[in-house]
Amino acid sequence: MNNTKAFLLLLFLLLCSLRLTAQDFQTLEIKQASKELANIPGETMGQKLESLLFWSQAEKERRFPIMQAIFPSIPIACGGNSAFLKQLKNITPKWEDETTLDSYMNDNHVQGVIVLKDNQVRLEKYAKGINQETLWTSFSVAKSVSSMLVGVALKDGAIESLDDPLKKYITEFKGHDYGKVTVRQLLTMTSGIAWNEDYEDPNSDVGQMYKAHCQGSESHILTYMKPLKFEHEPGTHWNYSTGETDLVGILVQKATGISLAEYLSEKIWKPFGMAHDAHWLADECSNLNLGGSGLSASLRDFARIGTLMMDEGEIDGKSILSEEWLKNATSLLHQTNEQGDGYGYLWWRFQDGSYGAFGIFGQMIYINPHENLVVAQMAAWPKAGSKELTQKRQSFIDAIQRVMD
Repeated sequence: MNNTKAFLLLLFLLLCSLRLTAQDFQTLEIKQASKELANIPGETMGQKLESLLFWSQAEKERRFPIMQAIFPSIPIACGGNSAFLKQLKNITPKWEDETTLDSYMNDNHVQGVIVLKDNQVRLEKYAKGINQETLWTSFSVAKSVSSMLVGVALKDGAIESLDDPLKKYITEFKGHDYGKVTVRQLLTMTSGIAWNEDYEDPNSDVGQMYKAHCQGSESHILTYMKPLKFEHEPGTHWNYSTGETDLVGILVQKATGISLAEYLSEKIWKPFGMAHDAHWLADECSNLNLGGSGLSASLRDFARIGTLMMDEGEIDGKSILSEEWLKNATSLLHQTNEQGDGYGYLWWRFQDGSYGAFGIFGQMIYINPHENLVVAQMAAWPKAGSKELTQKRQSFIDAIQRVMD
């Protein structure tokens, strides 16, 4: 056999191998997920999901990209024609100390970062084994997306008013304190109902909310939250609550009659041109999506969410979001610290007018509309959160702004 024939045969075998790898990739992911699930403590899916707050570093980094295969989830189909992102030469973020992009990512277990300036990619970098195709779970970034879907449902008329009581849409709340809470109070986390969001306390509300066995087909979160009582007058006290954002998800699903995943696909993922199918975790009892966490998407598509927000929900010349929702969603409705930062409708708002969606373990979509700037990050911080980790994330944003300025 001459050299040319040998080369062609080798090339043919290589192509066959690559095709086989592509065809079997999903099967391999399912096998890996099955092995991971077996090693996660807990009898039920809810108990296993609660355990993620205490996973080891290796477990987080291994499982966060395959959460949609480990736990029940619903796919979010894209349309096949992704919105084009022009890629320019990477900028070099500039810290005021000796920090570099590599040291920032390595020291904080950041798996990917992307910066869009004027809708152009100015920085994109991934950790080893992670790429543009990787889906990464977002935790509380999903809260902000759930809020966007409230804005869409208001525009569509599926939700009639932000001042409607929850019992109008979630009938299971009739006769309970949560039934008196309004949609607006739910969106601003001012229900007044007691809730403990301590991620390091396994006995906190956030550590217990999915642990009970299913009560028929009722969502874990409904079963857990129905008996909870007012601690403050509704609308007067801000208290961070993942449980309430799961209720935002149930609200949208009850009002529209379809899952968050389907609604997100129909209203945003397909028409806005997201590049990859995504997934949203679902409650094991009801199969309703978890509004407060569990959205897995590619880093570029998380950045596109930021672009859509910066464009005030405009797709094909029309906004998909209610004007009333847009007016307040990223406004400073409730101040949350002494620096003047605060909260809108499940979006964090900063004193300089920038805003963002932030999740535990380092997930982020940061938006500065004055600079036409979007920064997205996926990570597996060593802790769910801390003042130090938050400051390091902010220093990364500052390092980008310093170069852009």
